[in-house]
This record gives sequence, C-alpha cells and structure tokens, in this order.
Amino acid sequence: MDTTETTGAKTTSADPTPAAGALRTAVADGVDRWKPRVGALARNIHSYKETSFEEVRSAEAITALLEEGGFEVERGTSGLPTAFSASAGTGSLTVALCVEYDALPGIGHACGHNLIAGASVAAALALRPLVDELGITLKAIGTPAEEHGGGKALMLERGAFDGVGLALMVHPVQDGLTYNPAGTSAQAVGRYKATFTGKAAHAAAAPHLGVNAADAAVLSQVAIGLLRQQIPSDHRIACFVAEAGHVTNIIPEKAVVEFECRAFTLPEFHALLERVRRCFEGAALATGTTLEFEDSEPLYEPLLQDDDLAAHWTAAMDAFGKDTSRSSGLSGGSTDMGNISQVIPSLHPWLSIPGADVPIHSHAFAALADTPPAYGVMFEAGTALAWTVAAAASTPTQRERFTRAAYRRRPSTQEASTQEGAS
Repeated sequence: MDTTETTGAKTTSADPTPAAGALRTAVADGVDRWKPRVGALARNIHSYKETSFEEVRSAEAITALLEEGGFEVERGTSGLPTAFSASAGTGSLTVALCVEYDALPGIGHACGHNLIAGASVAAALALRPLVDELGITLKAIGTPAEEHGGGKALMLERGAFDGVGLALMVHPVQDGLTYNPAGTSAQAVGRYKATFTGKAAHAAAAPHLGVNAADAAVLSQVAIGLLRQQIPSDHRIACFVAEAGHVTNIIPEKAVVEFECRAFTLPEFHALLERVRRCFEGAALATGTTLEFEDSEPLYEPLLQDDDLAAHWTAAMDAFGKDTSRSSGLSGGSTDMGNISQVIPSLHPWLSIPGADVPIHSHAFAALADTPPAYGVMFEAGTALAWTVAAAASTPTQRERFTRAAYRRRPSTQEASTQEGAS
C-alpha cells in the first residue's frame, strides 16, 4: 500500500478521496511549519502557572501568535479580561477551537492546560490558510478559568459562542487510556459555600453562653462522611473547612465549609446535592446555628461527545497508530466544556501522555506535561483536531447538520421584555 508520511502520520490509499488526502497533507504541513512557535508557546504557558482569571501573560502570548498567523483578535471577550476570540474566514459553518491555559493553585499545570492550548492553537494556525476552501468561519476562543470559575459557562451565557456549529478541544490524561472518545463523558459539578453563624463567647469564662459554629462544621463533615456509604459509586462529594474560628479563647461564631457534588446526569446531581444540603441543615439544627448556602461557581454540566466528530478524531488517531479501541464508558472529572456540549455538537477527546503513570492534579503530572513526549502528542492532537474539522466541513450531510446546529442564546427575561417593548 502506498503511503505518504506527514508529521508522523500516514495518509493512505484508504482515504475516501484524493481531496481528503490533500487536505490532510496540507494540515500536517501547516502544523509542522508552526511547530517551533507553538512549542515555545506551550512551554512558556507551563512556566507562567497562572491561575483562574489571572492568565494575563498566557492570553497575551496566545493572541499575539494568532494575530501573527492571520487571525483577527478580540481581547477581553465576554467582559473577562483574560478571555479572547480570534476569527478567520467568512464561511457558513462556524467552528470553535477552545483554548484553555489556566493552572492549578500551588501546583501549576498539573492538568496539562499548556498542552490543550498548544493543540488548539496548532490546529487553528494549520487551518487558517484553508478556511475559504473549507467554507468555514474559524474561531479560536480563549476560555479562562476552567479549573475554578467556569469561564466557558460565563462566555456561553454572554454570547461568545453564538453562531458556533461545532466546538472542539482535547484534554491530557495518564498513559494507557484509549484515544477513542465515543461513550466517554465527564461529571456535572456544582461548588458551594455553607456558612454557619453562631454566637461568640469566652471559651473559659462563659462557654455555655456561646453557640459554636465550628461544631456545626464538624457535624456536617461527619454526616457527609456517613452519607458516602449510601451513594452510587460514581457520585462524588468533597469538602473542606475554609473558616472555623481564629483563637482558642473565643467560641467560634462563624464557620464556612466549601463543598462540591458530582454526578454523571443532572437529575442524579440535583438529588445528591439535596442529600448533602440536609447534612448541613441537620448540623445547624443540632448546634442551634443558622445556615446560609451560596453558589461559589457556575454549574458545570455533563459532557456529551458528538458521534460524527468522535469518528473523525478516531480515524485521525488511527493514522498515528494510537489505541482507538472502544472505551469501557464514562470517566471521572468535570469540565465546563460540558456546558458547551449541551447546546453545541462538541468533541473533548483524551490525550494520553506517554509514560504518565501518575494521577492528574499532582506535582508529578505537572512535570510530565512539560516533556518532549507530551509535546509530541500535543502536535499529533493538534493535527487530528484540524483533520476532524476538515472532514466534518467536507462531509455534506454533517456540514448541513452542524450548520443548522449553530447556537443561539435564548434571550433573558429582561432582554425578552425589552424586545417585546420595542416591537
């Protein structure tokens, strides 16, 4: 069988048309051309270690490179200073490549967002010369604060994804996971603060006159710990005490517990959240404290993988000789890409770092995200993302479906009343 080597991948005579093979070659050549610049970008982002909504240097470095590559860049998209939207082309199908670049507090890029940024930017730069041929409007959308803050959820609500028909990104994981995203997902997650308010008193002279908010925090943790015995194995609860007193001789009058709940469906999530809330309510009742709940971040919704995009991605990974066997199913963790996937056909496949036998969100994984093997698969992923876009845009039935799927926000109650008054 005749083959042509391109960026470590093989374009074979099994490709459906010569045009498809030519597109693949053009994309792979484009990734090769930008490799030095994108590689330096990803390494710099790794060194910056900028956390949610503070990714100033990362966002500026990415947008500068995209401008150099021929994109028109809007900075501060959706009112978020470190968000951006870079656009090229005027085609009827709008494609979004999501770019993440926030790090974890105190631990750096232990989720490999420097690789996510590099893959999406490489794909965008490689596709830029082909936008007219493909008939697409191409957007590289910088989405800050994935780890904490829900940048994509906020940008979706504020219009950054209006008109987008398909959205893509990749996410690094440990070695040995399949590259086939079909059937995989991520959990919904909601994050909250529970504040107990009691009454201060001298801890030695008059403890009986105090109402101990710290006791309520302890009781809530005990109740949640016992609840874990009675929930499904794919549900998750995590919490920590953010505040519970400051000195030993004062009965604490305020205690704050931050917590999160996760489940793979929204009905399961809301049912779990209600059970956890009752743990806090019981603790408040037992101690005589008052209780208030507060949402600390936007809700991250479950992730949906588009079957057509997953099939194109899997075919691309086959060309790189990756394991594309069918996954055993759902996987843990959460992402605000889930919010995008609920309303726009989306792809969020997993990028397996060679030799990474440690968990994500660890110092060891952060180190592995800045190694030659990691950057090697980053460029393969960037090529595969671009191939996926080209294949979807060039398949008439899929193109029509994605074009029809272009996202339009429902107007808020205030917007709707304004529009009605103006009609």
